[in-house]
Amino acid sequence: MGPEVTRVRMTRSALLVVAFLALCMSPVALARPWLAVVFLVPATLAAWVLRAGVDVDADGVTVRAVLGVRRVGWDDVAGLALTRRGEVRLALRNGRTVRLPVVRTRHLAALAVASGGRFEAP
Repeated sequence: MGPEVTRVRMTRSALLVVAFLALCMSPVALARPWLAVVFLVPATLAAWVLRAGVDVDADGVTVRAVLGVRRVGWDDVAGLALTRRGEVRLALRNGRTVRLPVVRTRHLAALAVASGGRFEAP
């Protein structure tokens, strides 16, 4: 069995909101054939709900966005940066930060355990 991974994802119940949005857009989108492009909005939101998230294990952090994946090893991480809005970012040794989508301060305890003790939850 491989290393234990902690996954933080958007709750799948958010897809109900996306489906309701698509339903509300239907009269507008079906009025004219070229207005069907408005369905790109709920399609993009659904992709974000299904795809965006963070995987944390003892080796590093994998950040998943709609159009890409970035793996950051713990050796490259200087610490965590917390924003006023409750967002969490990785502070890298080169001075840059990496936004952790979907991760909030309430997830820090689980991430600290998954990191193998690389950082402590406040």
